[in-house]
Amino acid sequence: MQSIDSGSVAGDAGAKAPPPRRRGLRLAVISIGLAVTLLAAGFLWFVEALPVTEAAPARNAEGIVVLTGAAFRISDALELLAAGRGKRLLITGVNPLTRSGEISSLVPEHRRWFTCCVDIDHSATNTIENAIETRRWVKARGFTSLIIVTSNFHMPRAMAELAHQLPDVTLEPFPVVSDKVRVETWWSNPSIARLLFFEYLKYIVAGARIRLQPALA
Repeated sequence: MQSIDSGSVAGDAGAKAPPPRRRGLRLAVISIGLAVTLLAAGFLWFVEALPVTEAAPARNAEGIVVLTGAAFRISDALELLAAGRGKRLLITGVNPLTRSGEISSLVPEHRRWFTCCVDIDHSATNTIENAIETRRWVKARGFTSLIIVTSNFHMPRAMAELAHQLPDVTLEPFPVVSDKVRVETWWSNPSIARLLFFEYLKYIVAGARIRLQPALA
């Protein structure tokens, strides 16, 4: 009977086991692949959940808040105010050099509302600051319910930031849909796809930050 060299068996077993460096590389590739898959799946969920048509708010509110970024957002917010959907409107994130008269001239049919029922915030420069300034406005007015007006693709992040700052206030979204950003056909337009993807990344970062950072007192 042929004898078996124990040394050769051990050598064969050692040769079959992948080196630690190769195992580490394989785990890294698998981890990256899994992360990319989850990111892609989350992005598809994010885009699929965005509204593609405008609809009237489900209920009225005490205040209306519009986050600037496009002129049609302000116009839609003023239409809600004129329809009696809220008592007062806050336009937050307005350029410090822009006066109320300049804004009202863009919507002459709603100019009269600027003399009684519109407040303008010039200090906010991003969505986080929009939420903080909205909180100050709400506390000063004593409101307990708001209609939030912003673009449909921006609404998830805006609602997350506002809910973080105003946990006891009822928030009703009014997502504005633009013909320039057709969410339903995003894959056919690289610019829109890039816009939505970066907004999705900002939404993820905002969610992570909100879990770690308390709202301002």
